Amino acid sequence: MPADSNGTHAAGPGLRERLLRPTRLLPLIVACALFIENMDSTVISTSLPAIARDLGTEPIALKLALTTYLLSLAVFIPISGWVADRFGARRTFASAIFVFLLGSVACAASGSLGTLVAARFLQGMGGAMMVPVGRLVLLRTVPKSQLVQALSWLTIPALVGPVVGPPLGGFITTYFDWRWIFLINLPMGALGIALGLRYIPTLREPTKALDWRGFLLSGLGLATAMFGFSTLGRHLMPTWIALSALVVGIALLGGYVLHARRSAAPLLDLGLFRLATYRSGILGGSLFRIGIGAVPFLLPLMLQLGFGLSPLQSGLLTFASAAGSMFMKTMAARIIKRFGFRRVLLANAFVASAMLATYGLFRPSTPHIVVLAVLLVSGCFRSLQFTGLNAISYAEVDSARMGQASSMAAMVQQLSLSLGVAIGGYLLEAGGWLWHRADTDVHNFYIAFAAVALVSASSAWMMWKLPRDAGAEMAGRAKPGGEIAEPKPAQLPAT
Repeated sequence: MPADSNGTHAAGPGLRERLLRPTRLLPLIVACALFIENMDSTVISTSLPAIARDLGTEPIALKLALTTYLLSLAVFIPISGWVADRFGARRTFASAIFVFLLGSVACAASGSLGTLVAARFLQGMGGAMMVPVGRLVLLRTVPKSQLVQALSWLTIPALVGPVVGPPLGGFITTYFDWRWIFLINLPMGALGIALGLRYIPTLREPTKALDWRGFLLSGLGLATAMFGFSTLGRHLMPTWIALSALVVGIALLGGYVLHARRSAAPLLDLGLFRLATYRSGILGGSLFRIGIGAVPFLLPLMLQLGFGLSPLQSGLLTFASAAGSMFMKTMAARIIKRFGFRRVLLANAFVASAMLATYGLFRPSTPHIVVLAVLLVSGCFRSLQFTGLNAISYAEVDSARMGQASSMAAMVQQLSLSLGVAIGGYLLEAGGWLWHRADTDVHNFYIAFAAVALVSASSAWMMWKLPRDAGAEMAGRAKPGGEIAEPKPAQLPAT
């Protein structure tokens, strides 16, 4: 330890001072919101068969409980930036967590598929504000050169939820009542509210009048189209109503595009897609997320209904993906700095998609240690892709449009995950219809995983179109003159 002028050892910053740095403290607070959101999604996925039995419905019908939550996020996320600017980030963040917890209690009290779907929509209203607003705080307070590291600090604690969620949800469902899975996030949510009210900055910005016409067109369009698409599989609504809703929703979304072109301040700035990095990160990322979004729905169903495992056994396997994701978050910044965004995202799109396809090679006789290893490695590559996509999307976005960019990115991400769940369900139903067997027959899962992996792999086209130097400053590869530095492995700093 270095000595000061008096010969005594100069003490470095203590643990409290290091944690109170904005690049660490703020991500950790926002991680509380991500923790309860990720915990909730993983425990419900593990418990789907048990919930279906208790509510007297088919397991595939419960895709509505997953898609409705994601749909609610997509509907309300576009106004999250405006609400944060209008009422302050601190107040919005804390209130959003409270609404999410209220929805969790309503889920626990649900007695039918319809009430569960409604409660999940309420949860989504809270989730639509808490995570995007928290991310917006980071984007406005953390320098771009430190953004990748800050996102890693954000994601590592948040990944504890997916690691703990499947085993915990499986344990509760196997030995207790599934309703308790919605109540386990209440303590962490309360902690997030307390820390948010104390440390999250207000960050109120001057606001323009909200584009209510754009909000109605986009919100109703997304809600109606996705509800129609998700209910086509003979669940909740007759087919003709679902088809009508899908057509009306698409028409409303088309109306929004026309409205946005004529509006001086549209709710969703479609002009952001003129930025090459934003376009590739959002549109290419959407294709990747559609495939990945099907996994939380397909994998627990295959392990429990296809392989005959208990919810606890299933959870003790599926948590491995989140463990791999957590490990990769400690290395993502160094990998991206060494090879650059374009090369990492392009190659890793194929690798991560190939790993997803291997899920369809699992058999009831496959040793569990092999399943764990494949899920662990797959989680590593998936996490690397998500980290790169989340960062590159903002490489060219200026501060003035950061709120718009963040809201639209989060909206499209949730919409993609919702599509993944719905498509996964339809693939199972299509397999059952084509080969005259039960929808949840184990062979249908093999086909479904191969199909969603192809969707994820198609995202490589957008990654290939990225400029060679895309995100060079953000990755720490840009020299002062704008040239790209090719660092040697020994030059890379530890994260």
